[in-house]
Amino acid sequence: MKRAIVKMRSVSPYSQSSKIQSAKGDREKHDDYETRTWRERCHVTSDGDIFIPPMAFANSLKEAAKYLSIQVSGQGKSTYTKNFEAGVMVLDPLVLPIKASKVKGETLFVPSDGKPGGGKRVEKTFPVIPLWEGTVEYIVLDDLITEEVFRRVLVASGTLIGIGRFRPRNRGYYGRFEIVSFSWHQEEL
Repeated sequence: MKRAIVKMRSVSPYSQSSKIQSAKGDREKHDDYETRTWRERCHVTSDGDIFIPPMAFANSLKEAAKYLSIQVSGQGKSTYTKNFEAGVMVLDPLVLPIKASKVKGETLFVPSDGKPGGGKRVEKTFPVIPLWEGTVEYIVLDDLITEEVFRRVLVASGTLIGIGRFRPRNRGYYGRFEIVSFSWHQEEL
């Protein structure tokens, strides 16, 4: 088993779009409901701090591996995609030093069903964090993933895939990040 300890920082804003859990009140207008509940789109700790879910980083890395399709040396046309999908985990969220109650939002005119090209459009407000940084620990269980391959995929994860709403992989430009420091540790299981 290997651990990759990665300090990273944003190079573009980060935005979240969790499902709102609050029910719409009887006769409550959409605008009033949106104003009352938009901060529920944040992932929030019990202390009210916004966090980036661990799966955001893990999934971004896995999508980058698939996107790059790096071939495994000595294994024909086989790529690292399946190795990253099954053999890499992120277990802990990245807690940001910002309260959901204080986050600023941006209001956009978007498809009501959330699908690009959707017919009916409504205004929705999404939380936006302009700058963030922190340390993420990746657990690498697959022995075929080398430090060099991991780094290459990680850089692509931050530049080409991103995390959160409106990231590059979803035709946006938010959620991009860069690597500040990187350490690779081999451990026995």
